[in-house]
This record gives sequence, C-alpha cells and structure tokens, in this order.
Amino acid sequence: MAVEMTFSIIKPNAVKKNAVGSIIKIFEDKGLKVTAAKMVRLSRSKCEEFYAEHKTRPFFGELVDFMTSGPVVLMCLKGENAVSKNREIMGATDPKKAEKGTIRALFGDNMGENAVHGSDSPVSADRELKLFFESNELVNP
Repeated sequence: MAVEMTFSIIKPNAVKKNAVGSIIKIFEDKGLKVTAAKMVRLSRSKCEEFYAEHKTRPFFGELVDFMTSGPVVLMCLKGENAVSKNREIMGATDPKKAEKGTIRALFGDNMGENAVHGSDSPVSADRELKLFFESNELVNP
C-alpha cells in the first residue's frame, strides 16, 4: 500500500452548518491525516480555473456561484491510498445515494451542495494541491 496525499474541500454549505470539525474528525478516524488546511473564500477566477474541466457543462455557472458563496476549507490529506480512501469516506456524489455514515450522506444537501470535494486520482490530487497550496505548506510535521 502506498502513502499518498490527496486534496479535499469542505464546501460552503458544510462550513455554514458548522460541520468542519465533524468532517475532519471523520477523516482522521478513518486513517487520513490533515497535513495542511486553510479556510478561504475562493475568488471567482480561481474557482473557474479549478473547475475548468466542467466549463462547457450546464451546471458550471451554478457550481461557481455556490463555491464562491461563502468560505471553504482547503485540505491536504495524507495516508495509505489516500485518494481512494477519501472518495470512500466522502460517499456518492448524490447524498441521497451515499452510504449511511459517509460525509455526503451526513452533511450533503443535494448533488451540487454535497458538502465535500475530493480528488479523483493521484494526478488530479497533485494538480489541485499545487493550485491551492505552496509546497512549503505541505511539509508533513
């Protein structure tokens, strides 16, 4: 098994619900370590850059509006097979289809406001971490 780093965002709806601590505890209880984190309000341009792969999709504008509507928590998570483990912990994109006990089942409101984002591959994780963190912020204490 490989130790990896992955990227996660606690989305505005979960921050608004005051669920940040609960979500981090779930990650930690499942074996992922938070090695870097910061609460920010995403700029529209940074958000559009992050979600560029969805630019031609009909939900793009609504997604950017939502993700810039309030503060988010950006995190680097580290652990054994962190990318796949994070995706398992988050649950299905649609909170109604997510397994009981997953973050999206617990805190998601709908497909768009599903509480968390997680990288879908090690390549995406690397790109997303570089977009939001400086390399010196990712040093494991």
